[in-house]
Amino acid sequence: MQALGISLIIHIFYFALTLVVGYLQTRNYNPSIANGWTEVEMLQSEVAFGTVGSPFFMLYSFIGVALISAFFIFFFRKVVILKKG
Repeated sequence: MQALGISLIIHIFYFALTLVVGYLQTRNYNPSIANGWTEVEMLQSEVAFGTVGSPFFMLYSFIGVALISAFFIFFFRKVVILKKG
């Protein structure tokens, strides 16, 4: 159960950090309009933002991080028990 909690915390931290970095980059963006007039290019008729990935990637990532966390918890407990005994 601890491993699932650790995995959840890591994933929430990752998403929060990604959102903050994206927000700061968007907020601090200053387009150069003056330099844009020297070269004129045709724009595409469709625009897409972001990427599309498998929805199972997040599930696999969550389970993978939980398994790695469980391994470290198990290993840490064995080391603590060996030092005590």
